[in-house]
Amino acid sequence: MLRKVLPHPWLTLVVAVVWVMLVNVITLNAIVFGLILGFIIPIITAAYWPERPTLRNPMMIIEYVLVVILDIIRANIQVSLIILGKRNADLQPGWVTVPLDLRTPEAITVLAGTITMTPGTVSSDLSDDGHALLVHCLDAPDPDAVAAEIKDRYERRLKEIFE
Repeated sequence: MLRKVLPHPWLTLVVAVVWVMLVNVITLNAIVFGLILGFIIPIITAAYWPERPTLRNPMMIIEYVLVVILDIIRANIQVSLIILGKRNADLQPGWVTVPLDLRTPEAITVLAGTITMTPGTVSSDLSDDGHALLVHCLDAPDPDAVAAEIKDRYERRLKEIFE
């Protein structure tokens, strides 16, 4: 019975918190409406999620979020410096193929979303077998170093969280 009412409890919590953050005010109305959305959305989408994603190490999420926030700040500064101080002729944009050790769809989705949220990079395609992610970089003088950094900073942590 509880599984029907609350098919994905973490999603319920995340939707409620995100709603309160979006309205940018902590009131009883915002919290109640966020909880209503948090209950309704998982119930409506439960058919598309036959199994709950398993989190092997949920506390690692905190570290992952902090790393992503710091990387977004750092990337904003780097992109600003590129825009303000680098000539177009000196830019080395490029496509980087990141081989994936991740196998769960949720972990791959979080990785692709993280890369896209980081300024200067965009996840573009996932290989048919799910073993490689194609990423476009605004400035990638060393594509192998970019792939290694993505694997070390993000994929390694996601593997600890999901697999």
